[in-house]
Amino acid sequence: MSEAPRAETFVFLDLEATGLPSVDPEIAEISLFAVHRSSLENPERNESGAPVPPRVLDKLTLCVSLEHPFTAKASEITDLSSEGLARCQKASFNRAVVRMLQAFLSRQEGPICLVAHNGFDYDFPLLCTELRRLGAHLPQDTICLDTLPALRDLNCAHSHGTHAQGCKSYSLGSLFRRYFQAEPSAAHSAEGDVHTLLMVFLHRAAELLAWADEQACSWAHVEPMYTPPDGPSLEA
Repeated sequence: MSEAPRAETFVFLDLEATGLPSVDPEIAEISLFAVHRSSLENPERNESGAPVPPRVLDKLTLCVSLEHPFTAKASEITDLSSEGLARCQKASFNRAVVRMLQAFLSRQEGPICLVAHNGFDYDFPLLCTELRRLGAHLPQDTICLDTLPALRDLNCAHSHGTHAQGCKSYSLGSLFRRYFQAEPSAAHSAEGDVHTLLMVFLHRAAELLAWADEQACSWAHVEPMYTPPDGPSLEA
């Protein structure tokens, strides 16, 4: 693997979708928080010493309508439905959405690192599918960090692979509860989960930044979750 560029902006990402990979899901909601590296290297802290979200960050959250319905479980978890999205007249994941994403990313100092929890198994491949369907691309030097394997690796290094460490849950909610002794807010909404992800990252920021500098992968290596149906190109 060629050496990845050092990211200057970290864009925390979460998707809510219509189901698991086995049903060829569609994105129903996407949220991104863009944070400059300097805010992660020197996080703000409250009076008890716990990290707080940076004052300077950009946010983008969009709901989109769907061609196919949610699975019952996905609708229950996300509290979203095809009917609700259609009733609110939300457009599909189309050229306008892609241009908003590209404009949002173009505002950030590059290179950009996309950050998602379980990103390589879900968020990154699904986003890649939607972009491929429209013939769209992210900036060429975009890299990716999946905090799930990163935190497992970091904890394994600290614990020397003890059985007790291996038994801990690495779900995003479990990590937040372990780090902050509180319940995450607005779980299973895209923006709520991005906030939780950012807080988990801030708790281990120095280690995760170093991990990203050494092991983040190029976006060019991400493959679509499934072969997208033929759709209009971005330029059409």
